[in-house]
Amino acid sequence: MDAQHEPFDMAAITVIEFHMMDKRKYFPLTTLSGFTIRTMLYPFTLIKTRLQLQRHNSVYTSLFDAVRTIVRNEGFNGLYRGFWVSNLMMVSQVSYIGTYEGVRNYLANNTTLTNNKVRSLIAGGCASVVGQTTVVPIDIVSQHLQLLGLSKHSTDSEKKRPIIKPLSRLELPPEALSSRLGAAKAIVAVIYRRDGLSGFYRGYFASLLTYAPSSALWWFFYDIYCGALSGVAPIWIPRLALQCMAAPLGGASTTFITTPMDAIRARIQVENTSFAETARSLWREEHLGIFVKGLSARLVQSLSFSFFIILGYETIKRWSLLDEYKGMVRW
Repeated sequence: MDAQHEPFDMAAITVIEFHMMDKRKYFPLTTLSGFTIRTMLYPFTLIKTRLQLQRHNSVYTSLFDAVRTIVRNEGFNGLYRGFWVSNLMMVSQVSYIGTYEGVRNYLANNTTLTNNKVRSLIAGGCASVVGQTTVVPIDIVSQHLQLLGLSKHSTDSEKKRPIIKPLSRLELPPEALSSRLGAAKAIVAVIYRRDGLSGFYRGYFASLLTYAPSSALWWFFYDIYCGALSGVAPIWIPRLALQCMAAPLGGASTTFITTPMDAIRARIQVENTSFAETARSLWREEHLGIFVKGLSARLVQSLSFSFFIILGYETIKRWSLLDEYKGMVRW
């Protein structure tokens, strides 16, 4: 009986901390994992952006209608508009995860704070502030690229042109739209000419108000659900499986709370309006619908991202363990 339970008794470490890992393995594997997950799930990011920026349901009536319409009018590649530009966010991802792990480690070693949930909450918020500082300019350019297909391929252009306004505001030259690289360069040039460097940080504070609480809440809920599932699950269920169940639950909880703020953020970044003006405009258009604006795409994106990110994140942490800790962590 003792021999049967020995592996679980040895697994005393439930959270793999930063100092337990070989950083030479951890950061390259984290970057590779992030790129793979982004490639798989990017279409949901694009669809979420379009659903948030349309007026009511006048372009797409649902998540599935958006997929069908985009593939029919723009081809499968339409689901990946702005993909390569968005991958510059990998820099942000590395800085995000490094900040998260670093802040958790600092709180553990230099403060009296021992509660894992609170440490995760604080570290998640700090990581988002650092990450958003690098990601907002990329996000703005990427969002404009994601919307290009609406004006180019819409079959009912006269009806749909006013539904999403930013393309006409940017006044991109037609020849720039012949290639994705040309479109990206044109968007960068127009934004810089119109607003200077500040144009690339349009909606920065709205992003912080969205993503800092979102990141903090995600890690907070993740730790709560990990603890709850560990308390009721049989001992033979792998801890990694429990973590992969906890992550989507945390993602869903966070998504319901932050959906209205995310819709405001997307409008500010693309339409070049103030926070107050955007919030009033969205409320006039949607009323209580603001709480579900783009929610279906956000939920699919959040559930999928949460599952795959934690699957990669926790697996990589185990692969990166220093030798002295390998026998102390339960898979």
